[in-house]
Amino acid sequence: MKKNNIQRTVVLAYSGGLDTSAIIPWIKDHYNFNVIAFVADIGQSRQDLYNIKEKAISSGASDCYIADLKNEFVEQYVFPMLKMGSIYEGQYFLGTAIARPLIAKAQVDFANKINAIGLSHGATGKGNDQVRFELTYSALNPSLIVIAPWREWEFKSREDVLQYVLEKNVITSVTKEKIYSRDENIFHVSTEGGILENPWNAPDDSCWVWTRNPSDAPDKPEKIHLLVEKGCVKQVNYESLNAYKCLKKLNKIGSKHSIGRVDMIENRLIGIKSRGCYETPGGTIIYCALRGLEQLILDRDSMYWKNKISLDMSSVIYDGKWFTPIRESLQQSSEVLSNSISGEVIIELYKGSVTVLQRKSQNTLYSKEYATFSQDDVYSQLDAQGFIRLFSLPSRIRALNSRK
Repeated sequence: MKKNNIQRTVVLAYSGGLDTSAIIPWIKDHYNFNVIAFVADIGQSRQDLYNIKEKAISSGASDCYIADLKNEFVEQYVFPMLKMGSIYEGQYFLGTAIARPLIAKAQVDFANKINAIGLSHGATGKGNDQVRFELTYSALNPSLIVIAPWREWEFKSREDVLQYVLEKNVITSVTKEKIYSRDENIFHVSTEGGILENPWNAPDDSCWVWTRNPSDAPDKPEKIHLLVEKGCVKQVNYESLNAYKCLKKLNKIGSKHSIGRVDMIENRLIGIKSRGCYETPGGTIIYCALRGLEQLILDRDSMYWKNKISLDMSSVIYDGKWFTPIRESLQQSSEVLSNSISGEVIIELYKGSVTVLQRKSQNTLYSKEYATFSQDDVYSQLDAQGFIRLFSLPSRIRALNSRK
């Protein structure tokens, strides 16, 4: 893209971190564009948002807009995903991935409102977020130009970027000693880079932000009561809360007990393996509670289907395909099953573990009368004989044919 003498506006998805702090002066240096910083408030640390507008403007932005997306994020993105039970590669709760479509959508809406010419983001050319942002841009307004500095600029490392912002007198909390890449929202916090780039290095205390070290967690287990309606937690310890406040409260309780720590090496969409430390305390509690109720309520075929679409959805979300027909189709299919997931659960938290102790539901398919090992008057064990004979019929016929 060539310079143009006419001043035009680009909307940057701005976090105030190292990368986006460098992007504002870099775009001004290399393009004749105004830059408006767009900040999505999705429940990240209040410290991250403190003076963020002043910081953006001091970095060269012509303005900074902060969008309060906290409730929308939890109600329309996080809770639907938790209802489906989608986890990427068995461990990652998709805390970053699920936030990107909402941020990008709000960014596009803002760009449309002010008639901006384009959009920018700070995602690396090695990562997943560039795909997640730009798939949303393409789905919602493909006419907007996209500036992705990590695919264009001369910097080869975060150390180079740090040197650049220091030369530009841009304020940053990142240092060469703690040059982690972090992402935080109400659902999770992730830590990548630094010592974690060597898989032989164990994470130290600097790699964890929210959760206590399990050795420092309380020695006494804590029980919590959850009320669930149609796959959504409505009460925590008999207190009615909206989705955002529910997750916030469970994060606080879970962090105290070291819940939701994951140190994993995952397969990025572009083929590179990467390592991250993820903390998802409240989400882990909700996930376990919902799965506990599903065991009571869903029949075998429904459970199989739920697990299948859950796995499919994990890849859809990870790959940034939120604004696609396949996501809508999978989510609608899940809703049919989630509508029956209502009941009460008592969870025990202890030094990193989450245990479902008690569960009940008016929609339960569990029957003590049928399941008992004691005498009952409802089940004839002789009925199993005919069932097994029919169920094994293909095997029997195959064996008989092999003898001919």
